[in-house]
Amino acid sequence: MIKDLSDIFKKASSIKEKKKLVVMAAHDEHVLDAVAVAVEKNIVDAILVGDRKKINEIAEKHNLNFDKCEIIDEKDNDNAAELSIKLIHEGEGQILMKGSLDTASYLRPIIKSKGGLRTGDLLSSLAIFKIDGYHKIWGLTDGGINIAPDMHEKASIINNAVFFFRALGIEKPKVAVLGVVERVRSNMQSTMDAAMLSKMAQRGQIKNCIVDGPLSFDNAISRQSANFKEIESDVAGDADIIVVPNIESANVLYKSIVHLAKVSPGAVIVGASVPVILTSRADTDIIKLNSIALAASVEF
Repeated sequence: MIKDLSDIFKKASSIKEKKKLVVMAAHDEHVLDAVAVAVEKNIVDAILVGDRKKINEIAEKHNLNFDKCEIIDEKDNDNAAELSIKLIHEGEGQILMKGSLDTASYLRPIIKSKGGLRTGDLLSSLAIFKIDGYHKIWGLTDGGINIAPDMHEKASIINNAVFFFRALGIEKPKVAVLGVVERVRSNMQSTMDAAMLSKMAQRGQIKNCIVDGPLSFDNAISRQSANFKEIESDVAGDADIIVVPNIESANVLYKSIVHLAKVSPGAVIVGASVPVILTSRADTDIIKLNSIALAASVEF
């Protein structure tokens, strides 16, 4: 079982058939820094699809070694996107990563109905954290794809996160669905959604996990806080997965932890046929490396 982000690197390195990472529009210096370390640490092999001249210039400038990587010269980002998806479909790569192109251009070929990579109802992002103040790793979802998911979309987001956590070895993850308050209120849709999702899990409509909500964030991660408010819950204080009401709340929580607590998570997009890595341009090389290791550590 994964207990720390360092365990993800161990798990990825121990997989017999090493996965191959396809980097779409690979001529991005920060992405290439992380990819070079991942290849050096024997976490992945890599195919770099992008402007060969720029890739070589970055490699020389940053003293990176891509001798073991295949480089496919494609200067046009749209063509690089289509070629990268084709490589995944042909089984040449098992992980996809965004390079030097905007998010919309990266996601467009992934989500299209014919020839894309989407397998479920929707894609969702999942960030995995390990913070000193909490006793285990935990996941935050969805902070990068779905803007204001309704109850049915939140069910899909939970299913995506549970699937990934089970692939990490956590058989029955505990899911906390957040609300501002712990009581169900008809004028607060997030609390209504949380209550319905909890009942859906109890009735078997959402499987392989324990879901509870609405829970405020402190109750989700602190048993002491939950006890103080007299909340009886198998999830409170022991959540594996935190489901937020909307993209704004996830963005604030994610960036607060990264920048104030100085924590480097790993993040993936789930709901596709392979792990998809979509890191922010502002994310550090360590976050990008953690994301590669996270994607390489699971079997789809």
